[in-house]
Amino acid sequence: MPTPAAPSDDTPTPFTADDYRARMDRAAASAAGAGLAGVLVAPGPDLVYLTGYQPTAITERLTVLVIAPGRDPVLVVPTLEAPDAEKAVGAPALTLRDWTDGTDPYRVTAPLLDVDGRFGVSDNAWAMHLIGLQRALPATTYVSLTEALPMLRAVKDTHELARIAAAGAAADRAYEEILKVRFAGRRETEVAADLARLLLEFGHSQVDFTVVGSGPNGANPHHEAGDRVIERGDMVVLDFGGLKHGYGSDTTRTVHVGEPTDEERRVHDLVREAQQAGFEAVKSGIACQDVDRAARKVITDAGYGEYFIHRTGHGIGVTTHEPPYMIEGEERPVVPGMCFSIEPGVYLPGRFGVRIEDIVTLTEDGTGRRFNATPHEMALVE
Repeated sequence: MPTPAAPSDDTPTPFTADDYRARMDRAAASAAGAGLAGVLVAPGPDLVYLTGYQPTAITERLTVLVIAPGRDPVLVVPTLEAPDAEKAVGAPALTLRDWTDGTDPYRVTAPLLDVDGRFGVSDNAWAMHLIGLQRALPATTYVSLTEALPMLRAVKDTHELARIAAAGAAADRAYEEILKVRFAGRRETEVAADLARLLLEFGHSQVDFTVVGSGPNGANPHHEAGDRVIERGDMVVLDFGGLKHGYGSDTTRTVHVGEPTDEERRVHDLVREAQQAGFEAVKSGIACQDVDRAARKVITDAGYGEYFIHRTGHGIGVTTHEPPYMIEGEERPVVPGMCFSIEPGVYLPGRFGVRIEDIVTLTEDGTGRRFNATPHEMALVE
């Protein structure tokens, strides 16, 4: 796989029908390898990834992509939405089959499925649709697509890597700008709004989260920005990201309002060392859990292990959280093209928290590459 293109604000290389055809072919082959009769994909990230099609509105009407080994993929859509589906870039790589209001969409879909097959189903499929298919084909069985094919979207191609690089560069620019705003005397929600605005200004189409955890709120890894007024002397965890060109960014830096104490510097340095250890562990042949082990060892050896309360990382792509996960017990190998976060943290209840996060990929030469380039050193803000 070629080295990712340099981050750019230019329009990325568009995906083609052939790109989507290759993805659907891989999904069919993966399904066969997992002993599945096929996969059923509802509107959501998997459908966008496989076909480029995203309905303008997700309603109670059945839309489902059926991919089965040895057969052409078929997208079942409501008749009134068929014109939009036909415009999707991946439409030439599949067959459209529509159904009209007043008819039974499950009877339209059932002939596409093996009567006693086992199918992987995208996690966001509606229960009413799955139950409808089970009524039409009582001998079929189903399993979560994330459980059956967790690595379906995990390995990115050159154009995907370029988009993730662009998203990471945009998030970096947002961080550089947020350091210029005033923190002391402002609510967390105000700083979070600044971050969201900056992500959009630097090309994000969607903001997924803007965590601003000041002082004791920083000890909650997923703290939702609130009305707490940030004070001088606060440590502030900034975790933010979203989608640019359809691919995710996610980065965390921890800043301090005014001069930190010796303990705050020591904990921040410890997390920085742990993040570096996790990054240096990214090499060909390692398991995902080895990244977690490398980062966690640094924190545990320093006596703060009980305060590192989450996994070290998660995958990223067309969503900001997806497999693979950098966690103990995940023995799948890291392979070139996988993209994931490395984000160790220490959280001292009632006091403060520290987290440092970059998005990383394994390159073809067997080494890690960061998609975030802002300094890891503690920044002092006003």
